[in-house]
Amino acid sequence: MKKLLAASIAAAAFCGSPSLAADLPTKAPVYRAAPAAPLDWTGPYLGVAGGYGWGHSNQTDPGLQLSNPGDGHFGLSGGLLGGTLGYNWQNGQWVFGIEGDYSWADISGQSSVCGPTPPAIPHPCGTKIESFGTVRARIGPVMGNALPYITGGWAFGDVHGWDSLLSTSGTKMYSGWTVGAGVEWRLDPRWSAKIEYLYADLGNNHLFNIVPILPETVSATANIIRVGLNYKFGDWGKAPVVSAKY
Repeated sequence: MKKLLAASIAAAAFCGSPSLAADLPTKAPVYRAAPAAPLDWTGPYLGVAGGYGWGHSNQTDPGLQLSNPGDGHFGLSGGLLGGTLGYNWQNGQWVFGIEGDYSWADISGQSSVCGPTPPAIPHPCGTKIESFGTVRARIGPVMGNALPYITGGWAFGDVHGWDSLLSTSGTKMYSGWTVGAGVEWRLDPRWSAKIEYLYADLGNNHLFNIVPILPETVSATANIIRVGLNYKFGDWGKAPVVSAKY
């Protein structure tokens, strides 16, 4: 009984002493960063893009031999560089967007043996895509900082064709379609980079008359690979919030 009483008195003295209580170790507060908010792709953006294109062109006319009216078939190749403007809407994991672009282009080709033979004389002719633009829809799922997407819509561009037989030529704005796919990556809260592939068919149009009575129609298709850099207006998402937990 005396030992129990002595232990009780010692415990009371210890707890009541301010100096002794101050010496007790205390648990420091633990700070943890709250998880970052999900990336939000919603909003307008603009950018630059450039790359390389290759394709094909046919120059055809009724000709003097109805069984062989074609007078030029050759490949096209060259570069392009231009600007991009678009807007994205994000719904859950999915991003839907509309994007337009317009580029200077030098995707050209020619043949030195245009014209049916015989009786026509083989001669050079060529085609050049001088500009290229699209207005397309995009859709894809967000995967971390990446946005893989498929795309498609309207394609247009200035196409120039020429034939050396009588030094005739013409230029016209063509209108066609395009489909493709790409991947865009977030680099930081404002900037993103992309790489994409497009197949474009600009159609077949009467571009000039090889002689006064023979209309020449010229077609142009292109495969395009390009890279781009986009700047997004607004916020990609909320920044992480630091909270204290005791």
